[in-house]
Amino acid sequence: MTGEAWDTLHDPGSPDEHWSTDNVGEAAPGVLTPLSWSMWGATGDRMPREIAFRMGMFSAADRRDFPRIVRPFYGRIAMRMEYLGAVGDRMPGATGQDAVRSLFGRVPETMTFAPSRARYPVVAYRMPWAMLGTPRAVRAVAAETDDWWRSQIARLPALTTEGARTVLADAVARFDETLTIHSLGLLAVMQPLLVELTKLVERAGVGDVGALSGTGGAEMAIIEDIWEASRGRITVDDVIANHGFHGPLEGEASGRVWREDPAPLIRMISGYAKLDDAESPVARTRLARERLPELQRAVLAALPPGRRASARLLLRLAARLLPLRGVGKRAFLQSLDVARGATRRLGEQLELDAFYLTAAELTGELPPGAGELVARRRERRREYQSLTIPSMWRGVPAPVAAGEPADSAVSGIGVSAGIAEGVVRVVTDPSFAEVEEGEVLVTPTTDPSWASIMFLSSALVVDIGGALSHAAVVARELGIPCVVNTRNGRCVLCTGDRVRVDGKAGTVEVLERADEIRRWSGVRLGRDVAPLVGVDGPDDHRQVVRRVELGGDPAGQ
Repeated sequence: MTGEAWDTLHDPGSPDEHWSTDNVGEAAPGVLTPLSWSMWGATGDRMPREIAFRMGMFSAADRRDFPRIVRPFYGRIAMRMEYLGAVGDRMPGATGQDAVRSLFGRVPETMTFAPSRARYPVVAYRMPWAMLGTPRAVRAVAAETDDWWRSQIARLPALTTEGARTVLADAVARFDETLTIHSLGLLAVMQPLLVELTKLVERAGVGDVGALSGTGGAEMAIIEDIWEASRGRITVDDVIANHGFHGPLEGEASGRVWREDPAPLIRMISGYAKLDDAESPVARTRLARERLPELQRAVLAALPPGRRASARLLLRLAARLLPLRGVGKRAFLQSLDVARGATRRLGEQLELDAFYLTAAELTGELPPGAGELVARRRERRREYQSLTIPSMWRGVPAPVAAGEPADSAVSGIGVSAGIAEGVVRVVTDPSFAEVEEGEVLVTPTTDPSWASIMFLSSALVVDIGGALSHAAVVARELGIPCVVNTRNGRCVLCTGDRVRVDGKAGTVEVLERADEIRRWSGVRLGRDVAPLVGVDGPDDHRQVVRRVELGGDPAGQ
């Protein structure tokens, strides 16, 4: 299937380029609609150039001429891995291989690198300014965007066609601004801080990175408000007023968020209501904040006196700045939500599914035969949804029919320490209809709305992500084990399996399978899948290795 002009969701590039959905797939999961791709694609290509320029790794010519950084493949957004390689090759104290490995988990054997020190003086000048100024900018943009989101959502029902187009154009511009400042904060501030904090804890031999990373992030605010609603201290409407832009597939513009469909939120509030008061996340956050100075003193006491001054500064910065990760993300999701609302309003007035048109088509003159174009794009998107593609490839990925296991290997990264045993719940539908307290949540990806379900879980196993991914950050703050970047954990594990998750070592041990015969038949508890590759029958299936190591090369090399 090759790209066609009307099909905005498949646009492959050179056969020598390397691509991955691992990082961008967390923010924009699954097969996007044309409207979503037009927003994510434009910003996703411009923003990395701007960030590399502000941090000093790119010259003005690089910012202008570097090849396309994101493209759509069968409806999925993917990032060009050579971009991270170029950034790492020009960063003091780093390499291109390190940068690629840190974000994507491994380095393809066919990738080439070109390390250079030519940009070091520029990086040395620009990086401190980026680190100093970005946190203040993130907070300012987030506060302004929050006020704007509240005012625009209230206007949506009364918008005229032209008014909705104006609001959509404004939302697209704000999405670009907020995603850029959020990403600059991640790369210039939070990622370096997390790396140095991890090294500090390893040198000291005491302390926990999660506990030392501060409290009160935006994701915890969701959990705390849901808890308060479950106790009757605030209403569902209060939660929606603060967090209504969250919900299933919130990174996809056509997804129905809590302000449009509160049913998933109400289910979560009911689930929280069953918990004992001793489980209060509000009390947990307060306790973590009170214990933080003691934990910091323990780390400092374990260090030689000569290293304590710099370590004290690092601990202070980590506690204050690492929780900002969710603040910037909240802002760009609010911008996307206003675009969602304006597009839904346009669809009502134009009497078509406006999410199958691009932002440029909706804010300008509609393309000829818009209704027919929408129908063709909807059918093509359905075709893409019936396919799966690997998480990493060179050139153009080879799609397979959905449900066929593309790889029997499993790998991952431990990002939140601790060991937990529990029963697996594989969740691919973010409506959270069947999740029970204490289950091990296994999922392809998460977004901020998943924080509410994570609070009920005993451990997390996620197909994509890294140390600063949403699942990792929330798991550390909740104090539950988490393994990310398993790539296909949801295909190997099934609902009802009993497992042991080690969030430090990055391992998942299957203690007991849910139902051997039913699994062999291709029917897993709660979903239908194909049997595992290479298993000839129920008896052979029992010989499958029970321990799944998640720390090695996903290709098994």
